[in-house]
Amino acid sequence: MLKKGIAVIQYAIFLGIGLFLVWWSLQQIPPEKWEDFKKSLQNANYWLFIPVFLILTASHFIRALRWKILMKPMGYKPRSGNVFFAVMVGYLANLAVPRLGEVLKCTVLAKYEKVPANKLIGTILVERAFDVIALGLVFIIALISQFDVVGDYAAQLMAPLMSKTTDSESLFKWAIVLGIVGIIFWGSWFILKKIPHHPIIQVFQKILSGIWEGLSSIKQLEHKGTFIVYSALIWLLYIVGTWIGLMATEGTSHLSFTVAISALAFGSIGMIITPGGIGAYAYFIAKVLEKNQIGFEIGFANGTLQWFAQFIIVLIVGFLSLGLLPWFNKKNNHHESNTGN
Repeated sequence: MLKKGIAVIQYAIFLGIGLFLVWWSLQQIPPEKWEDFKKSLQNANYWLFIPVFLILTASHFIRALRWKILMKPMGYKPRSGNVFFAVMVGYLANLAVPRLGEVLKCTVLAKYEKVPANKLIGTILVERAFDVIALGLVFIIALISQFDVVGDYAAQLMAPLMSKTTDSESLFKWAIVLGIVGIIFWGSWFILKKIPHHPIIQVFQKILSGIWEGLSSIKQLEHKGTFIVYSALIWLLYIVGTWIGLMATEGTSHLSFTVAISALAFGSIGMIITPGGIGAYAYFIAKVLEKNQIGFEIGFANGTLQWFAQFIIVLIVGFLSLGLLPWFNKKNNHHESNTGN
């Protein structure tokens, strides 16, 4: 109950941040610019969101194929359909509770394929590590291609944090945090050493062993090149989808591919800090476009449309995946699923 309570509080806080950013963003639009904001939404080329829908769905399918590569060294070959459905169900769950989808997609796949969920968690950690690296590369490309824009905005965002790094109180807080982490690690090591045969400890060790096996799968990849290509394709499709999304509104339709890279870089931060990116995604896109001489109201309208398009994709494809999973697995038994497909 305590864990559930903490999860609910955490979700409420981040959802509150997202809703606050929606409200705050709307407050940033001057009264005389409200008509421009409305016109951007009314006159948008909504047909362009059809290719965006297809492109982003393709990126999710490639993500599923990349995930499969991480399972192969452990001896598992789940069907691509099941992996894709699990990925989309995970995204759907993330709309409700952040990070829940990472666990749920492992349990969904474990239900329909003979793959232990604890081992899948390790592969998810590997995936997330590569996504962080990929996002870092996107930021570097954005910085190189739009140094004045990205550098200026990044410095603006980091200024409050940087100003506190030399503060003695801040250093003291960091010392406390590191001390607590150290005590937890030492305590865990002590318990594992003193009572290694306790049933609870054995279950814990089994979970950790599975996660470690999943993490170790990266060392044994047979198709490292394919894994890297898939990773690059996922993010390239994200950029292309963002670029096409920029074309949907009149005030942003002229913006270049490099602006789309910058918008994706900061928009991705918004997707991380609030549930489903609500509020934050559109806000960050608007601020980046503002640095590119686009009015905040126009940028926020475009960012809102792009966020809504992604929300609809996850909603539609996620619910379809949830419904198709039992049907897809009705004609195939578990033995067939792990012999090749």
